[in-house]
Amino acid sequence: MKNSILLLTILYSLCFTANANKKDLSVFIDEYLSIKYNRSYKNYLFISIRQQKLFHIIDGSISESYPISTAKNGAGNEMNSGKTPTGLHVIEKKVGSNLPNGAVLNERVFDGKIASIYQDSTNLEKDEITSRILWLNGQEEGYNRGGNVDSYHRYIYIHGTPEEGLIGQPVSHGCIRMFNEDVIRLYNSVQINTPVLILNF
Repeated sequence: MKNSILLLTILYSLCFTANANKKDLSVFIDEYLSIKYNRSYKNYLFISIRQQKLFHIIDGSISESYPISTAKNGAGNEMNSGKTPTGLHVIEKKVGSNLPNGAVLNERVFDGKIASIYQDSTNLEKDEITSRILWLNGQEEGYNRGGNVDSYHRYIYIHGTPEEGLIGQPVSHGCIRMFNEDVIRLYNSVQINTPVLILNF
């Protein structure tokens, strides 16, 4: 299985290098899920850390793709690492239904504050979470679930950010940041238990 996954990883990299179409990319990811997890999904999210993109895949085709920002510290699953975890997850909770664009969520609670949105290279000292939260839960025991590698207890979210000018660069503290309008759109198109595959390529 490891050799199959390695080959698929190489093919995936070539897919981006050759600017292959969206259908080719979704086929590669579907095949990865089948080989690695012996699973297939009709509706799921794929996050590419290297490409800084999130893909919404439905019925074997990419429905939407969004620019994102993953961790400044790279990929990793350890508690307090400040890294973006990899592997298979699901959306465990959704927070922020019907809140205004830019609503600041402090410990997942909206206190009425609307964030100033920066389109330049502003890098705020505080990591503010805005608009919507998709809270992820790891599905691989001992890898991204349980012990000191538990994505859910690391509070790994897909969320909006006031630092929109930095989207496309790895600058987060571990979460997956999105443009506020994008995360609202994504939030409205996914459900609890939607699978989320995160890979460092």
